[in-house]
Amino acid sequence: MSPPVPTKRQAPAEGDGVRPTLAELLALRSAAQGRRGARRGRYGPAGQAPSPVRGRGMEYAESREYVPGDDVRHIDWRLTARTGRAHTKLFQAERERLTLLVADTSAALYVGTRVRFKSVQAARAGAVAAWAAVRDGDRVAALRGSLREAPVPPGAGPRGALRVLDALVRWYAAPPAEDAGLGVALDHAARLLRPGSRLLVLADAASLAAVPERRWAALTAHGEVTVLLLTDPLETAPPAALLPFATDAGRIEIDLGDAAVRQRWRETFVVPVQRAEQALRARRVRVATLPGDAPSEQWLALWGHRLAGAA
Repeated sequence: MSPPVPTKRQAPAEGDGVRPTLAELLALRSAAQGRRGARRGRYGPAGQAPSPVRGRGMEYAESREYVPGDDVRHIDWRLTARTGRAHTKLFQAERERLTLLVADTSAALYVGTRVRFKSVQAARAGAVAAWAAVRDGDRVAALRGSLREAPVPPGAGPRGALRVLDALVRWYAAPPAEDAGLGVALDHAARLLRPGSRLLVLADAASLAAVPERRWAALTAHGEVTVLLLTDPLETAPPAALLPFATDAGRIEIDLGDAAVRQRWRETFVVPVQRAEQALRARRVRVATLPGDAPSEQWLALWGHRLAGAA
């Protein structure tokens, strides 16, 4: 069923609330840059990277046979014992951190009743993340659950952010004809992430049900994972009234003043969000709900939040 289209008048930079525009995503740069970047503590140095390469770094790349002059401190003792020949470990230079956006494009996001559709809010939150990545000196990439469309490759600076913004506008203008689901998107993400990466997942709570619980442990092993659950005020706090809805079969009315109907509504829209929040936090995933009528950057403090028990 399709809730009514938002009718609230908005400034031009806000768009119509039904489809995201590049202009409104560009305008969100100031919202992202008005906050200081998160300290990276556990996963790397704090602050912006002054250059693309920060030094030798300690990310393992490969092992090769030892040659005179190699640093003996980097001998790969396990491979040496297994082969009977001395091997040394090679490390690649530490480069900009990767900020990866995963966009849920399920049909459940392309609805809304106040200010903007959930899909538009997802695009706007993704734009805030892209601009925050530029602010922090990160490379930024994006992908959705697709078996045909390649991810937006990692890019640094405004040019990298613009490629992501263009993809968000395309993905959230209307439900893509081909959507393989959030589980496929996260499988792709796991192959792109590297130690110290930052992952933001934009999703409807219903989409999380198809994601195996073990997937989150694999993702958080790479770095910081944040999930934004896109919601609509009508879903979470409906009025106790008789509401009309348009469906493919025609107009229907739902009496949300009836206690039994209201309970079924809650089980359909509210309970999945609560369960998702509880399950994700138990797996050390940062999580927040983002209603369609909320400031698109209000979640950004999560990137500076230290999880309880973190080293």
